[in-house]
Amino acid sequence: MNELLTTKQVQDYLKVDRTTIYRMLKDGRLNGIKVGKQWRFPRSEIEGLSSVPVAYSSVATSHDNALPLECVQTVQDVTADTMEVGAVVTDEDGFPLTAVSNSSRFCQLILGTESGRQACMASWRRLFRQGGDAAQMLTCHAGCQFARAPIVINGRTTTQFVAGQFHITPPNSALQQERIRQLAQMHGLDAAELADAALEIPLLPPEKRVKIIRWLRKLAGTFSVMAQDRLTMLDRFRQIADMSTRVIQ
Repeated sequence: MNELLTTKQVQDYLKVDRTTIYRMLKDGRLNGIKVGKQWRFPRSEIEGLSSVPVAYSSVATSHDNALPLECVQTVQDVTADTMEVGAVVTDEDGFPLTAVSNSSRFCQLILGTESGRQACMASWRRLFRQGGDAAQMLTCHAGCQFARAPIVINGRTTTQFVAGQFHITPPNSALQQERIRQLAQMHGLDAAELADAALEIPLLPPEKRVKIIRWLRKLAGTFSVMAQDRLTMLDRFRQIADMSTRVIQ
């Protein structure tokens, strides 16, 4: 039997960080299997990687991979549950850098299919390109509302913090039924189950919307500071390493 490895085990084996694993998944250098919300990787494939390209094996120091994702995931999980919305951090292409927190049953059904995941990523990508701050909202391909706040590192925005899986106005019944029918057909889902799950999507009152926007901005700002501090620390380590090398020589 081919043993499945966790993301942490693959990190240790390849000597790379978590962001690198996600990047390798994204561009096809690595194949994984989604078990619940976690990735698993066949040991035979990992052992077959004789070497990792320099672009992947280098220490994460650029604006788009400086986030300490394990810490970000923990904070995201706890706060999304408290705010009662779904949340995820994505890159500029809509690729999720964290697992979706507090995902609704409706979104879990869609995200559980490959075509559904691609459609969600396209919505997140469109939200990123829309730009702006958390006050702007977007209706995703499945009819839910999302808001975003930019994560700025070294003066650049290449990641975003997204919160959503809610309605801000009651959906039109006829339009909702037709949308669910199309979604079920497109993603190979049971229409009745999807319709039942859609009833659980919350309708956000205006005051709750204001709180979520404030939360998005604050947490995105916190993630920006975390990433910047990590970059500063890594720069200091490199300086120390360079000084040590010169002394030895």
